[in-house]
Formats: sequence, structure tokens, C-alpha cells
Amino acid sequence: MNIESLVIVAVLLLILAEVTYLVAKLPRQTSGKKRMIFVDTSVLIDGRIVSIAKSGFIGDTLVIPRSVIGELQFLADNADHDKRTRARHGLDVVKELQEMAEVDVTILQDGSKAKEGVDERLLNLAKKHGGAICTIDYNLNKVAAVEGITVLNVNELAQTLRMAYLPGEKMLLELVQKGNDSHQAVGYLVDGTMVVVEQASKYVGQTVEIEFIRSLQTAAGKMMFARRTEPKKSAPKTLASTLKAKKDVKQPVASPKEGAATPTPTPAVYHSDSRDQRRVQTKAKPVGRAPRAPRQNKDGQSVAQEKPAKATKPAPKQQPRQQQRRPKTSAQREAALIDLVEKQ
Repeated sequence: MNIESLVIVAVLLLILAEVTYLVAKLPRQTSGKKRMIFVDTSVLIDGRIVSIAKSGFIGDTLVIPRSVIGELQFLADNADHDKRTRARHGLDVVKELQEMAEVDVTILQDGSKAKEGVDERLLNLAKKHGGAICTIDYNLNKVAAVEGITVLNVNELAQTLRMAYLPGEKMLLELVQKGNDSHQAVGYLVDGTMVVVEQASKYVGQTVEIEFIRSLQTAAGKMMFARRTEPKKSAPKTLASTLKAKKDVKQPVASPKEGAATPTPTPAVYHSDSRDQRRVQTKAKPVGRAPRAPRQNKDGQSVAQEKPAKATKPAPKQQPRQQQRRPKTSAQREAALIDLVEKQ
């Protein structure tokens, strides 16, 4: 055996060792079997599953049991007008999912009716095949979590993807650069969302309070527009408000000191008017009544005024005494008649 054969054998052994090392280090490929996702009636009626499927985020197999389609058919035939419309929309969603090439849809023939109920049938199927349940039913979500079954809730997905800030909300934002227009400034949220602030180019490098106006969702990401909130200015004081403030302030009343003379009240002042006489009283009321001027006669001499005589009340009539009771005996009756005659 020559040297060339030994070299060739050594090279082949080296290549074999390298291939073995690479095979051992490479991750093992999973089997081609996909997970089964059992779709609930509420998801088909809701219809948002179509948009999720179009985006390509569903890589597993969507399994629609025949019992779920039977429940939609029952609602479309026997329910009221609103439920009939929603059930027919659910059947249209099933047909639309079957026609989509981005998702694998399978109809599981488990019977047109579920004696134990559609929710219980979905739980049993998920346990049997080791799959998950796609639903927006709150109660079914809780029961599946208790049973240890994976739940894909469309409402939780929408809640996670919604905007962190809605129009009308305010926050403090640092402006880092100017925008495309000369009056715009740009800042960034914690998650990297760009915020364009109108009329704020002179505040670049400062932290200002902004109010969100609207949001824009594009394929490249989301962008939000805002405006700078002006600080509230105090209203200028007017003459009327100043006078009102002075009027509302109560002046302190000074207490009289010991030994100080108390001020005497001033008498009332009378004004004569062409129509009538009005009495104007000062703050302090008069203690006594002012004396009346003496009355004069034609010659100018004062005449003493005679006080009118007080009306005397008539004396109350004396009520007659009660008549004495008549005597019972005849002698007493005769004596009483004699006395009566003598008095007359």
C-alpha cells in the first residue's frame, strides 16, 4: 500500500469526522405534524380570525368540528333576527377560511350535534389530540385554563396590540430633533414609537408636556402625532372683581378699651322734600325721642298743648247674683213674699 492510498484514506476519515460533528451540533428537525387548533363558535361569529390568518401568524392547522357548524346552523334557523345574521356571518367565515391558501383548515366529522354541549366537546377533543382551543368566550377560557389546555384568545391578542396612548391623553416627552416641516419636533416613546409634535421646533432638547392628537398605523410601524399643551394662564383681575374682593373682606370690629368713654349716639336727621318727608337714620339709633316744638297761636304766643283726655273704659256690668234657692217650707215662702213686697 503506497503513500497516496494512505493520504486518501486519512482525508476520507477527516471528512467523515467533520460530517459527524456537524450532524451532532445541528438542531434536530421537528416532525412535520402540526398542532391542531380547535375553533370555537364565538370566534367564527366574531370574524377577526380571517385577518389573523391572512397575516400568516397561524402556522398550525385550524380544526373546525362539525358540531360547531351544526350550532351555527341551528342559530341561523331558529334564533332571532340578530343572532340569525351573526350565525350566517359565521358560516361565511368558515367558507372564507377554507378558500385561503395561507392557512390549513380541516373539518372534523364528530357529529352534527354535541349531546354534552359544544364547549365540553371542544375540551374533550383538545385533550384527546393534544391541541389548543381558539375562543373569545370568557367562561370557556377559564375552564380550559383549569384543565391545562392551551387557549388562543383573540381578545387578549387585540388588547396586547392596541396603542399604549390614545388621543386626548397627555404626557411629558423629550424632543430630540426637528421634523420634516420647519415647525415640527420629534420625540420617541419608551417602545421606540415616533411622536411628531406640531409647532414645537423651538423646544428641541427640552422636555415638554404634549397631548396626543391621532395615531397612524402603517406596514413600517406606528407613528403618533401630538401638540404641545400651553400652561394655563391666570385670568387678569378686573375692577369689578377687585371691588367684589374688597367687599367680601370683613373689617375687624375694635373692642372698646377699659375706661374709655362710649360714644353717644347721634340723633336722627330729618330732610324736607317737596313730596314727602323722609327720615334718614344714621348707623347708631337715637336713645330718646326728640322734644316736639311748642305750638303758637296767631299772635305768636306759645300755647300749651292740652293732652287729649284718655278714653275711660266703661265699668263692667255687675253680674246679678244668683238667686237664692226657694225655701222648701210654706212659712219661709210667705216670709220671703212679705219682704219682697216691702222692698217694692
